[in-house]
Amino acid sequence: MIKRLILVLLLLTAMFGGIFGWKYFSGQKMAAMMAKPPPPATIASAEVELETWQPYLYAVGSVEATQGVSVTTEVPGQVRKIVAESGQHVEVGDVILQLDDSVDQAELDGLIAQHTLGKLQFERARKLLKDRSVSRSEYDQSRAQMDSAAATVTSKRALIGKKAIRAPFSGQLGIVEVNLGQYLSPGANIVPLQALDPVFVDYTLPERHFARVKVGQPVKVEVQAYPGRTFEGAISAINPGIESGTRSLRLRATLDNPDHLLRHGMFTEVRTVLPARDGILTLPRTAITYNPYGESVFLIQDKDGAQIVQRRPVKTGEVRAGRVEIVEGLQVGQQVVSAGQNKLRNGQAVSIDNSIKLDATVSGG
Repeated sequence: MIKRLILVLLLLTAMFGGIFGWKYFSGQKMAAMMAKPPPPATIASAEVELETWQPYLYAVGSVEATQGVSVTTEVPGQVRKIVAESGQHVEVGDVILQLDDSVDQAELDGLIAQHTLGKLQFERARKLLKDRSVSRSEYDQSRAQMDSAAATVTSKRALIGKKAIRAPFSGQLGIVEVNLGQYLSPGANIVPLQALDPVFVDYTLPERHFARVKVGQPVKVEVQAYPGRTFEGAISAINPGIESGTRSLRLRATLDNPDHLLRHGMFTEVRTVLPARDGILTLPRTAITYNPYGESVFLIQDKDGAQIVQRRPVKTGEVRAGRVEIVEGLQVGQQVVSAGQNKLRNGQAVSIDNSIKLDATVSGG
């Protein structure tokens, strides 16, 4: 009985000893692993660069024709001939439309005959006045009749001239809105006409920019009809006052438009060019960590032959084309983490790999 008890105790001792020995061995191995530093996190890096930026004042505006009217008629009449076609380019003075003037031409012939008769009567009276065969009053009356007939002829010719509707300036015609044989009343719209070279671009800026703009300052304009294309011009006029309702300043730029690509009424994005800024420190936007308490970056430093990171607060400025201006906190040439910084901590070792594109929200390692 005693031998059996001793045997059981020996077996239990061996079993529990093995268990505790394994636990001890596993704990030692785990402690050794925990004592080792974590492997370096794989990140992408970017260098603080020195750039020259061209600042702009951004605004929206619209294209305005330098001259634009709807061609009308001053006198009534029936359309006899439509000379110009829709969309045609015309020069100043070109005939666009002709109203029927046949009756006026016939009347003009009669008025010219009356004027001729008046001239003959005046010449006869002038000769007779020298011989004192007519009185001075008869001479004056014949001269007045001749002048009246001449004025009537001039008036009729002016009326006939108005029945030839001409372009008041050079430009592009729109769609003709009348038909042959149609009777037109005075003021009836015939066709729109716009001068498109050059063109104006009207836009506004907040009043705080008043001191930063002047006549002759370059502007760059983009329109949705031609994505990626930039049209260049210059400020040609600035309103002398500020609009009280919006506290904004109205400006007008003039742009050459030889191909008539810009049309009246187009929506535009306008950039008013300001003096260039030199010595701008920049980083990719992905290198900046934005927090409620401010912006920061992970600065890459060498320590004991290894590369580690330290969080560095920075002050940022403008953002342009994916790059951020660094106002304070860094110097040119310093390297920072541009991707893989989400799980980094101060003093952590890193491994730089710029051959792959890392997601800035995922830490490598």
